[in-house]
Amino acid sequence: MPEWLFEAGIGENRAALVSRGIIWKARIEVESAGPRAGSVVAARMTDRGTARITLEGGGEALCSPLPTVTQGGRFRALIVREAIPEPGRPKLPKAVPTDAPLGEGLDLLARITASGLPVRHCRAHEPDLLEQAGWSEVLEEAITGEIAFAGGALRLSPTPAMALFDVDGPAPHDALALAAAHAVARACERHGIAGSIGVDFPTLPSKAARQAVAEAIDAALPQPFERTMVNGFGFLQIVRRRVRPSLPELLRADAIGAEARAELRRIERLPPPPPTTHMVSQRIARRLAQQPDWIAELARRAGGVTEIASRE
Repeated sequence: MPEWLFEAGIGENRAALVSRGIIWKARIEVESAGPRAGSVVAARMTDRGTARITLEGGGEALCSPLPTVTQGGRFRALIVREAIPEPGRPKLPKAVPTDAPLGEGLDLLARITASGLPVRHCRAHEPDLLEQAGWSEVLEEAITGEIAFAGGALRLSPTPAMALFDVDGPAPHDALALAAAHAVARACERHGIAGSIGVDFPTLPSKAARQAVAEAIDAALPQPFERTMVNGFGFLQIVRRRVRPSLPELLRADAIGAEARAELRRIERLPPPPPTTHMVSQRIARRLAQQPDWIAELARRAGGVTEIASRE
């Protein structure tokens, strides 16, 4: 039976939906990532011209429709999409005016619990069930964008406009495109990819072959979503409701932070007695020096003094 594996890590929480020993969904919740979707927060109308609002506690969001208050007026806002990290300038959260009471949106543990599937809490002194199911491989997919499937490969490229999948593999192209359609659907679910998604299939001259690929997407990707047909150049577009960042966006936005948190996970799982000093790369050491609360939490979990040193 499918079950969620949940791990309360240092600096992030992790969850994976596992069935038959395979990760079907992988999710990471980074601390201090801003208001969660579903949160109702106090806000102030900052600029009606650009629909910007200021959130109590810091940060901005875009609000549509605009509240009835005048500029500078206060109101409550429901966060309908979390901030999306992007190179250069991240996308602000999206909000709508609401009369609902103030409150926090569901965190990762609450969301997976609400799915109705069993949730198993994984702890550092227990066997590493996440890794046994392929956790590192999923993270590698998210960071590199290289996703293999039987008969071919996908290359995922998140962009500000859309997430792009490029399909590569040998002929016959009809069979390659069908297999790729299923692989794209699985990758979207595994990595939480939503919003606008483009897929560049090999050129399929037959209308019947293009229709078969579109139907394969319909069969493999859970609703709700909208899609176009596969055009004569092999391109298909999918649109899924976007609520929070995908795993690739989250990890690529702060690659060093993700690497540092993964290193803390490895250290935490060392068998007792753990060493007092842990040698890490220079860039990870620099990042951890900026996060003394992470080191303090590692020491608390290890039950002693913990120091981080650079091996360079």
